[in-house]
Amino acid sequence: MPSGRALSCFLREAALSAPGDRLLCMDSDEKNRKTKITYEAIEELPPNLVGEIVEDTLYASPRPAAPHALAASALMVAVGGPFHFDLEGPGGWWILVEPELHLGPDVIVPDLAGWRRERMPNLPDVVHFTDPPDWICEVISPRTAALDRIHKLPAYARAGVAHAWMVDPREHSLEVFRLAEDQWVFIQCWDGDQRVRAEPFEAVELDLSKLWLPKA
Repeated sequence: MPSGRALSCFLREAALSAPGDRLLCMDSDEKNRKTKITYEAIEELPPNLVGEIVEDTLYASPRPAAPHALAASALMVAVGGPFHFDLEGPGGWWILVEPELHLGPDVIVPDLAGWRRERMPNLPDVVHFTDPPDWICEVISPRTAALDRIHKLPAYARAGVAHAWMVDPREHSLEVFRLAEDQWVFIQCWDGDQRVRAEPFEAVELDLSKLWLPKA
């Protein structure tokens, strides 16, 4: 396995030649666990890639396309307004876009994450967060669906994140999960242009139609 600068060069060259929707990954040598992927590999990625380390595998994702960006931006307004900024809602949360989380050995960047202010009264002035959020939201795409569902969701569970949303802007769907005894419990799925109340933000109605581009 390439390591250090060799790994960075490998991913840089792959990123330049890869299609825009390709997810790049590099895991550590299964036969030689002395070689570990370190944070240096993320720091040396090209600026057009978002790096994450999950279960000793480096994933490098390109910046999102329009459907993904719209869903994440609209959710920040819909959830952040009433819960972060107290705009016609109960407040009580810090809601952040793409915070970098250091959860044990994993380095993960959810699309959105939220911390209850009763647990984190003051938002720390840090580059990355080691305190697990109370809620995360992943906006999935064809290139990241397996990473989000198969690898990142278990990592969030291991860290004790209490709530998770999976938003699919191409299928126009929202899935909601709750952590119970270290396992994700599926709560409900909505799709289309419904108006819903989804935990942990059920105090405010969410208009799903605001999250989607029209289907082709």
